[in-house]
Amino acid sequence: MSRVLIIESSARQQDSVSRQLTQTFINQWKAAHPADEITVRDLAVNPVPHLDANLLGGWMKPAEQRNDIENASLERSNQLTDELLAADVLVMAAPMYNFAIPSTLKAWLDHVLRAGVTFKYTPTGPQGLLADKRAFVLTARGGIHAGGASDHQEPYLRQVMGFIGIHDVTFIHAEGMNLGGDFQEKGLNQANAKLSQVA
Repeated sequence: MSRVLIIESSARQQDSVSRQLTQTFINQWKAAHPADEITVRDLAVNPVPHLDANLLGGWMKPAEQRNDIENASLERSNQLTDELLAADVLVMAAPMYNFAIPSTLKAWLDHVLRAGVTFKYTPTGPQGLLADKRAFVLTARGGIHAGGASDHQEPYLRQVMGFIGIHDVTFIHAEGMNLGGDFQEKGLNQANAKLSQVA
């Protein structure tokens, strides 16, 4: 049995293409792996606070020096990190907002990229600690950006995933969603065709 962690980040609940892709992924994965455990964390419904002094204090201060807010921030970060550590497969659903990922997803990453937990510093540089995991990234984009200078999603997410040791990362882009007509249909068809091969 494998554990699958799905991170939703679309601000929209209805008519969200990235959420449609997620549901297709879940349906196909369940059909192929009925015994697997799937956990969904929705960052739009339950946003994660941005990195602040309280979280830094929770990470860096000795337990006896932390205040209640810092302890609560550390506990939240531990919960999010434990979910990631327990997962065998990570799925991030990310619409493109202003050429990049939603700030809610960035906030989640800031909680789980933790020295000594998901990566460590060594004499030869940082080393990721999650090399036994694989990841899928499902994106929805209004225009067409893959491989271009305007795509700040895929390069960034590949870098941060590699930083924590996840190098087996598959991107599935639904592009042209705001271009209408044939562009939208083609973008969805291409994304669904790739999804059908995943499970």
